[in-house]
Amino acid sequence: QLQLVESGGGLVQPGGALRLSCAASGRTLDYYAVGWFRQAPGKEREGVSFINRRDGTLNYADSVKGRFTISRDNAKNTVYLQMNSLKPEDTAVYYCAADLNPLHLISGGPAYWGQGTQVTVSS
Repeated sequence: QLQLVESGGGLVQPGGALRLSCAASGRTLDYYAVGWFRQAPGKEREGVSFINRRDGTLNYADSVKGRFTISRDNAKNTVYLQMNSLKPEDTAVYYCAADLNPLHLISGGPAYWGQGTQVTVSS
């Protein structure tokens, strides 16, 4: 069973940066497509960024393009989300998710989820 644990959230001022980590255990993460989702209060969950398992192709939501970067370190069994130039509208709980089928991930129905980490962007 794959288990995912997020870390790195916190409070940051607008324009600041954070790096989220998604550490996997139980299975080798490089077999999985991995993504980050977020959910703000009163809003639906949205996909933020995805990284495929084989060729490493990347996808980003339009709202974060040019500011967020997803990467994976297979040796550490970890996926990262580097978030720069943060805005108040980036405030949300961020979730890491994974699935063997990237289509399940992108459609919002992956098999495995982390518990989430809070990101708050405020002055």
